[in-house]
Amino acid sequence: MADSQENLASTSTTNATDKEAAKICVLLNATGNVPIIKKRTWTVDPNKTVSWIQKFIHKYLKLDATEQIFLYVNQTFAPAPDQIIKNLYDCHGTNGKLVLYYCKNQAWG
Repeated sequence: MADSQENLASTSTTNATDKEAAKICVLLNATGNVPIIKKRTWTVDPNKTVSWIQKFIHKYLKLDATEQIFLYVNQTFAPAPDQIIKNLYDCHGTNGKLVLYYCKNQAWG
């Protein structure tokens, strides 16, 4: 996930804005016994997968290799690891954001 403040490598300002506009806003909410990520809103490339977000959270929180991260869409179901973020956003996005809940043990779904 790219920080919204990240400098995009581009020669054209218009090109950089188009790339940023094409990204999807993802809201990450902690649930259960998982550490909280202070920056909750991230912009993500729409072609990234759910497993990519899981790996990002795992690395960001500096969890042990044995610990797992589970993701849930709108507190209802766990998407497949190979699911594309754009597809999830198109079906379950609200108010311009895709809301994902993360935890270290299974919760909903």
